[in-house]
Amino acid sequence: MDDDLLELMPDEPPAGPRTGHWTIALIDDDPAVHEGTRYALSGYELEGRGLEILSAHSAVEASKLLAERRDIAIVLLDVVMETDDAGLRLVDYIRRELRDETVRIILRTGQPGQAPERRVIVDYDINDYKAKTELTADRLFTSLTAALRAYQQLKRLDETRRGLEIIIDAAPMLLDQKSMKRLAEGVLTQVASLLNAECAGILVLREGDTDAAGGAFSVLAGSGLYGATPESLDAKIRPVVEAAFAARQHTFSEHFSTLYVRTASGREIVALIDADRPLSDTDRALITLLTGRLGIAFDNVILYEQLQRANVTLEQRVTERTAELIRANRRLALQRSDLRRANSLKTEILGTVAHDLKNPLAVILGRSEMLADLIGLETDPGAPPPRAAMTAQVEHVRASATRLIGMIDSLMADAMNDALDITLRRETVDLAGLAREVCEANRPLAEAKGQRLTAAVPPTLTMSGDAERLREALDNLVSNAIKYSQAGGAIAVSVRREGGATICAVTDEGPGLSPEDAARLFGRFQRLSAKPTGGEGSTGLGLSIVKRIAELHGGRAEAFSDGPGTGATFSMWFPEEAVV
Repeated sequence: MDDDLLELMPDEPPAGPRTGHWTIALIDDDPAVHEGTRYALSGYELEGRGLEILSAHSAVEASKLLAERRDIAIVLLDVVMETDDAGLRLVDYIRRELRDETVRIILRTGQPGQAPERRVIVDYDINDYKAKTELTADRLFTSLTAALRAYQQLKRLDETRRGLEIIIDAAPMLLDQKSMKRLAEGVLTQVASLLNAECAGILVLREGDTDAAGGAFSVLAGSGLYGATPESLDAKIRPVVEAAFAARQHTFSEHFSTLYVRTASGREIVALIDADRPLSDTDRALITLLTGRLGIAFDNVILYEQLQRANVTLEQRVTERTAELIRANRRLALQRSDLRRANSLKTEILGTVAHDLKNPLAVILGRSEMLADLIGLETDPGAPPPRAAMTAQVEHVRASATRLIGMIDSLMADAMNDALDITLRRETVDLAGLAREVCEANRPLAEAKGQRLTAAVPPTLTMSGDAERLREALDNLVSNAIKYSQAGGAIAVSVRREGGATICAVTDEGPGLSPEDAARLFGRFQRLSAKPTGGEGSTGLGLSIVKRIAELHGGRAEAFSDGPGTGATFSMWFPEEAVV
């Protein structure tokens, strides 16, 4: 058998050395077989290419290997592994599941009686069947060489088939009957060359579901002995063609082979191949492919119209998708802006915490020092009991600590909102009473610097707003005045109605404002040219917070100064709508 294979498949000597390897899969559950085979083939070389031998020790392991490696040329396969027919089942998997018709399979068994050789060769599409005792080193070399040459021939045929498929697919203008007939005639002529056999062919069309008995056949093209009379069916082949249309399936016999194709437009085509020998599985696969491609080409006109409609639909979808992408980009831009504002808010919150928590802590510290002084009086036998004074100072400390907790809660709430979308907790607020409370809270700081802090406010003056926000703004104005005024200076706080609006102002005898300071007065983190007179710290956030709170209430923040050294007046103006 091996010698016959070598004679049937001669090859021209290679033009030069080749690179790469022939990939061989050795599948056997006996490790000794793997070692012996590798040793026997250690120096094997064909056409300048050596062997890459892959090993598998069971059919399950081999199935995974063959699915992953599609470049395997030869499979040396044991019959009996996990089961008595594990090797045969693997062959079925290769041919049916993997649809690999080119890989050559040499079945090797140590128990020849387990599977009759003839039935195995026919039923399982195995290329060679050897008992392990037959495969000496020389016989293994011969079988492997014959199988590799067969594999090489099949690969070339497969490449030729793919090339022809590409040629057919590339035909761009199959838009009329004449061009279709020319293509069909050329393909039928090419079939004989590809099959390497003496054969003739004819391509017959039946429109729709027309009854074959009616004789509504149209010969598209013919080759060989059918090429001279392509317009009519020979009496000898007409029954074969009619039977093929009736069966609506491929049929293969010793002499005639018919292939049935139903196109997408409802047309039916039968290709009849008259060959001088039975067709192999590879031959059948080839002509099946060619006939199917001709059916596709014949529908080109109809598909062209469908393609035009699909293009219109596609353009509409592209337009809709583009609009969706534009909307998505806009949403992303808005989200990006929100993230930037959130990041800005984070920075502002940190600065606000540093600034606003400092003032109540200063009050607590001042009152604590006064408590310490009062406690020291107890050591003087002639001094009156300081209990009442201590109780008052403790109340001041408690109030400042309570306000500090409230400010922390407020800042935490702000951190959960966008800087531009903070919601005010509106209620009726006595702005006059609020100003008195702020003055009393800051009085110890003013007294520590010898400053006079006065409040010119009516008994009551109400407006609609957020009490904690307004207290925060007033506290910033008063604490700033104390911070930047010289020791012994005067600070006046006033609340009044003027022209239907509400005005809250703080006037100091501080360093005043230069033109440069006035231009950037209410900006964030802006430190002015003046320095705190008592060594206090400054974050540059106080006046920006005042401005923001005033604007959230619908008003504005203003500053006035005659120039450096003349003091300044800082005020908040609230519109008539805020008046209650």
